[in-house]
Amino acid sequence: MVKDILFLLVVFLTNVIQGITGFAGTMLAMPFSVMLIGFDTAKPILNALGLLSGIYIVLLNRKSVNKKEFLKIICVMSVGIIGGIALRSLLKNEAKLLYIILGVIIILTAVSGIYKSFIKKGSSNAKQGRAVSFLLLASAGVTHGMFVCGGPLLVSYMTGRVEDKNEFRATLSACWIVLNSIVFLDDFRSGLWHTDMLPLFAVSVVLLFAAMFVGSQLCKRMSRSLFMKATYVLLVISGALLFIK
Repeated sequence: MVKDILFLLVVFLTNVIQGITGFAGTMLAMPFSVMLIGFDTAKPILNALGLLSGIYIVLLNRKSVNKKEFLKIICVMSVGIIGGIALRSLLKNEAKLLYIILGVIIILTAVSGIYKSFIKKGSSNAKQGRAVSFLLLASAGVTHGMFVCGGPLLVSYMTGRVEDKNEFRATLSACWIVLNSIVFLDDFRSGLWHTDMLPLFAVSVVLLFAAMFVGSQLCKRMSRSLFMKATYVLLVISGALLFIK
């Protein structure tokens, strides 16, 4: 019971962040949730909550979705997700190593973004080359299929391409609707969903929407500079948390 209550607290706090940025809720929640309720319970619940949070944000900001970037992202990442699901099955005994590698990638991505945006002024708007962009999206898809943690790499791809914070947030959320739906179907196929976890999921949904409302209100009061600083800080935290998984 205590672990369930702590899990619900994690869900609320991390989804306040999700409501502000449009990403990082699942990434921040995953390490703590795995320790509290186990991977096989945490993964399907957090993935479903990510799906619902995406729907919530898009319903309120559907006109802000960048359709060109949305289509590009889901086409590449969907293929990566299928590959990630297959790799997760093949390398399930090497999960610790894979989390550490992912954590290193995320932290390096965040440090690079902080350097370009706040130290080396003026370079943050530069787009990646086509090959780098494809690699980021494919890697984001693979990591999302394996751990539901593709957000930071997707954020790295989008930074510099989508400048408006509402467009940034809405486009990310629209992507999660499609991508998390793929993972949800695989979780259901794999038998991860069962009746014992439904009460915990139901309470999580209530807390999710409360947190998303709080996050959405905070988002309206954040400047562009503060928004990006918060995004990069969250990337660092996300990467660091993977080391304690």
